[in-house]
Amino acid sequence: MPFFSVIIPLYNKGNFIANTLKSVLAQSFPDFEVLVINDGSTDDSFEIAQDFNDQRIRHFSQENKGVSAARNLGIENASASYVCFIDADDIWHDDFLETVQQYIQKFPEQKVFASAIEVETSKKVFRPEYSIPKNKSFAIVDYFEGSLKESAICTSAVVIEKSVFNESGVFDKDLRVLEDIDLWIRIGLNFKILFIWKVLARYVYDEKSLSRNDSNYFQKGIYDRYVFEETQNYNLKKFLDLNRFSSAIKSKLIGDKPAFEKYYKSIDLQNLSAKKRLLLRLPALLLRLLVKLKTVLANIGLENSVFK
Repeated sequence: MPFFSVIIPLYNKGNFIANTLKSVLAQSFPDFEVLVINDGSTDDSFEIAQDFNDQRIRHFSQENKGVSAARNLGIENASASYVCFIDADDIWHDDFLETVQQYIQKFPEQKVFASAIEVETSKKVFRPEYSIPKNKSFAIVDYFEGSLKESAICTSAVVIEKSVFNESGVFDKDLRVLEDIDLWIRIGLNFKILFIWKVLARYVYDEKSLSRNDSNYFQKGIYDRYVFEETQNYNLKKFLDLNRFSSAIKSKLIGDKPAFEKYYKSIDLQNLSAKKRLLLRLPALLLRLLVKLKTVLANIGLENSVFK
């Protein structure tokens, strides 16, 4: 049985999947399997993946059901006790698995391991900021407290002991977006995160995602799932309010006033900085100009400067 199961959901990533697979197969720690889950790709993504001749790779196909269903199929078929994910356009550094395995050996009681990432834009590679103490090379943190700037868990830089899914559940296949955050919340309610400060993965930044304007992007009600829990957990409440802020801004950008009002009324404004409170009051036109500025800043590695 392999030590790690690596799950790669694949949908129309023909320009990226080869580099992603190369980064996985180049890992200095070789005891792993790779589960490529083809989610109904209509390009040559799956054919490219199948061209890789490595006995550690297993291939699965399903009709297009979304990334959550693809990842869940991987979890269901994973042979290893430790499960990790990498999106089909992201990259691992060659010591990702080796480094995590070393921390697993040192801290076998821990169930969730995550590392810092770097973000690649069309212009520059930069490191996000984290709200995590940097007293040593790692920190064992509350997920919500550690995610007040950047999420302490990135899907392409997390390793989860398989039993965690039995307690916290898997990805919600009915969510088209925020499916990862929804799972991290459920995990964060039950488990601490061992966060490794070393950058071990690269997230490829999609500029187009900055200005998404279709209403399907928003999952009205995802925050409502945790109404009771946030009354019992201050860190969760603050974390959710920061995410509600983002959803409120996006709702205003697409002119969805009822959604904006719903998010706004749910926020304890004391959990937001003065800058965020100001942004909530700005007209949509000015916010759109700021989004364009954010795109420019993202390309030079200053993505956090406008809305955070």
